Amino acid sequence: MIRTLSARLLLTSIFTLSLSTPSFAYHATQGITLAQVTADVSYLASDELQGRGNFSAELGQAADYIAKRFEESGLTNATGISASNFLQHYEITKITPMQLSLTLNGKDVAADKLAIASTAEMLSWHVDSKANIAKANFTLHTVSKGDDMRVTLGKLNQQGGQHLVLLNSAHADLFKRYQSYFGRGLTKLANTDNGKGGAIVMVLTDLTTVQVNNLTLTAVNIKSSHELNNVVAVLPGKSKPEEIVLYSAHYDHLGVKNSQDGSDNIYNGADDDASGTAAIINLAQHFAKQGKNERTLMFAAFSAEEIGGFGSKYFSKQLDPNKITAMINIEMIGKPSKFGAGSIWMTGMERSSLGEQLNNALAKTGEQIHQDPYPEQGLFYRSDNATLARLGVPAHSFSSTQLDKDQHYHKASDDVASLDLKSLHKVIEALATATQPLVDGTITPSRIDVNKVKGKGLIY
Repeated sequence: MIRTLSARLLLTSIFTLSLSTPSFAYHATQGITLAQVTADVSYLASDELQGRGNFSAELGQAADYIAKRFEESGLTNATGISASNFLQHYEITKITPMQLSLTLNGKDVAADKLAIASTAEMLSWHVDSKANIAKANFTLHTVSKGDDMRVTLGKLNQQGGQHLVLLNSAHADLFKRYQSYFGRGLTKLANTDNGKGGAIVMVLTDLTTVQVNNLTLTAVNIKSSHELNNVVAVLPGKSKPEEIVLYSAHYDHLGVKNSQDGSDNIYNGADDDASGTAAIINLAQHFAKQGKNERTLMFAAFSAEEIGGFGSKYFSKQLDPNKITAMINIEMIGKPSKFGAGSIWMTGMERSSLGEQLNNALAKTGEQIHQDPYPEQGLFYRSDNATLARLGVPAHSFSSTQLDKDQHYHKASDDVASLDLKSLHKVIEALATATQPLVDGTITPSRIDVNKVKGKGLIY
């Protein structure tokens, strides 16, 4: 939410300018302009769009705005990837736990000692003797006092299948956090598990596997389906149409949350990631005006990034990843980086030659793209690039955020007033310059080694 009168007046003047002629007036300008970038990010992060929460009507408004901008820039619908009128429809499934009961060694386990993450609607486990545990359709595990609970659960999640985990009471605090997380339910891309899901049931107990003589477990989950849209458009390549350069950002955010004290409760998501969405809109406009891209340029605004990256996951299943030369995923570029205003860093620079090649293109400008300064935060896996990277695409996220100092990340204060619009504009111009050789077809980065990319969990 814009908190000051001066900020509101600034936005009013911007929108008055942008709406004074048809098509937001952007077609009358040349290049990537500060005014148009400001108009785009201001609308996407406005209170009118109510934080662009997934499944909200306002997210649909944002999708319509992005599609309109793509269309008026002269882009075409992305045929062959299940898209119509720039919208790529997909469905996700919400799996919510409704009932969970466990009898262990003849004693009922209290509900506050149980937690479940399951992709199945129902579970029914029964073992009547110690001798039959090895024959059960689930595996029994113990996490002892000195074991790493996160590591154990992570391995089971990667493995899939059905598991009953006995957690020593020393892990009570972390168990409560997992219990709360699992209690909110799982979200999955519909019709993609192919039997590779599973279940993890956790029990807070000091029993170990050798002490279990019998058990009976019943679990019921409720599944519901919901539709979402990516917004995808293309500029067909002149001489290399089968080679795709993908520019992407996510346009969803956190929506509206309850406020107990009457304070701002709209999570506008100006930096995260209206800034990146504004970038791909203006890069699309820029390259469309050039009209000489040798490779096909594809622009994708993903939904569902904030709830698990399901938009990019669906997108990745609609085309051959080997045709994607590179993915430029733009995430949170609305504020100056630690390297200065307009400077950029990228995740996973060591995983492909893309960063080096882009820096060669920037050399004459005196700018450069820096390595991720926050490797301990695992940012390579925290945005939509990870989905394509797992398929071998040189897919990286480009950002300027200072996560260690950002006071607005995932807060209602992430609004336009918190942005440095000039720095944002400069970043977009730098990305246009850096990626021009990709567009021209004169550079081809090395592929990412899929064996060195951490896989996505199968259960949660």
